[in-house]
Amino acid sequence: MIILDHVCKTFVGTDGQVEALKDVSLTVPDGDIYGIIGMSGAGKSTLVRTINLLERPTSGHVFVDGTDMTALTPEELRKKRREIAMIFQNFDLLMQKNCLKNVCFPLELAGVKPAAAKKRALELLELVGLSDKASAYPAQLSGGQQQRVAIARALASDPKVLLCDEATSALDPGTTHSILELIRDINAKLGITVIIITHQMSVVESICRHVAILDQGSVAETGEVSEVFADPKSRAARSLVFPEGNIDDLFKDLGPEQHFIRVVFDGSQATSEPLIAHMAVEKGIEASIAYASMREISGRTYGSVLLEISGGRRTVEEAIEYLTRKENVSATEVQPHV
Repeated sequence: MIILDHVCKTFVGTDGQVEALKDVSLTVPDGDIYGIIGMSGAGKSTLVRTINLLERPTSGHVFVDGTDMTALTPEELRKKRREIAMIFQNFDLLMQKNCLKNVCFPLELAGVKPAAAKKRALELLELVGLSDKASAYPAQLSGGQQQRVAIARALASDPKVLLCDEATSALDPGTTHSILELIRDINAKLGITVIIITHQMSVVESICRHVAILDQGSVAETGEVSEVFADPKSRAARSLVFPEGNIDDLFKDLGPEQHFIRVVFDGSQATSEPLIAHMAVEKGIEASIAYASMREISGRTYGSVLLEISGGRRTVEEAIEYLTRKENVSATEVQPHV
């Protein structure tokens, strides 16, 4: 388990002090895939770097498996960091070394004998689907392949935690999907706790179980992804969930018979079934789509739809009951936030 306890980080520059993190407290369960999302400058990268103390908090504590990282000696910290791997947006591969040697590199630094390091590196390249690229150099690989090598290298120390700092930001959507599927597979096979730093809602929707919304260095909201996306309570969360416009504007002239329902598709089996049209035919409930963000991944549907429902309380309840009959679909009435 990872616990951030009232973590603050202040940078001092020529223009004065900058509070990058302000009293941040989070708990990440073992084996979770946890997303930390926010706009540019929210403090996401600073936050993830405090977990392995690449950035030492100005105040507060960071606990990894019960160990207070801020209390360790330099030698103890170096040893503990082997349990916390990290991958980055720009891959950070050694361009003069081939894929096999890139993955061997941390093993050799740890004192593993060359034959054993090579054997382990080949196993990891196979795990990430690049067993045929052992002799290739990074410049000969696509961006997605380079990130797979970086993931293999990160796994070389058998870490308990994998930190992903905007790891898919430089990749196209198709490659991003394949990398996220790989990370999901690694999490399932190895039980590694994954923390994903991103500014992309699509990344959080497709892979994360829990999410924290970071806003100007503070935690604005946390919870299960489906819950936060179903009814975002903070302004920061609503601006991310509804990027085309502020949901608050929808409530300005809301009449007594007008209601909004947010429907979240969290991996439901993709079909051609027109769910909303069927609801109108079978239940007589008409709904207009105020916002929609949907995608299909591996034959399953992810995303959300905001529906405007006209009718009384009973109509809203019937709509929610009908929509949630489908597996992995949740529906919640969205209330105005003042």
